[in-house]
Amino acid sequence: QIFALFTSKMATSSKKEGVVFVAALPDEVKGLEGFQFTGVGKINAAMRTMKIVMEQKPKKIVNFGTAGTYTGLKDLVKCTKFYERDMDVTALGFKFGETPFDELAAKEIIFSEDGYSCGTGDSFAPCRSALNEEVVDMESYAIAKVCKMMNVEFESYKYISDNADESAAQDWQENVSKGAALFKEQVLDQFYTD
Repeated sequence: QIFALFTSKMATSSKKEGVVFVAALPDEVKGLEGFQFTGVGKINAAMRTMKIVMEQKPKKIVNFGTAGTYTGLKDLVKCTKFYERDMDVTALGFKFGETPFDELAAKEIIFSEDGYSCGTGDSFAPCRSALNEEVVDMESYAIAKVCKMMNVEFESYKYISDNADESAAQDWQENVSKGAALFKEQVLDQFYTD
């Protein structure tokens, strides 16, 4: 039944051929159409993204969702640098955030220097990591890694829902649906106009 959440809203791609829109949860995209859902966390995001890539063969995946920040950022931001904020094998001499023996993306995945950095992990509102990432979420690194591995273009936009602090859980619940209109206006509509 849980996996049904990810597959029950199989939406068509945008009018731009080969573009697939993904979000973690329906609450993040209330009022928007054309999204497929990954579920929460890195494993769900990686698994669902790989399924989308294998079955639909998109040219580009566009991710939208919510994120916390420690930096005072507000509204909608574009992330282009992705880090795994809960990979810690420093005891074996690796840098914090570095995946041992991973030739594809040992420490980071960078699509462009012209955007914000996003640290992805399976924890909500953690203490700031040694990576000094600008925003934090729970899916983007996994989606980015699948796209990089499968040679699919990737864009990620995050609506800042909270300050990744002690009030983050309440702030997220209040703000989770507020970014959808902003994403539609600033990003989504551009895919539907020539």
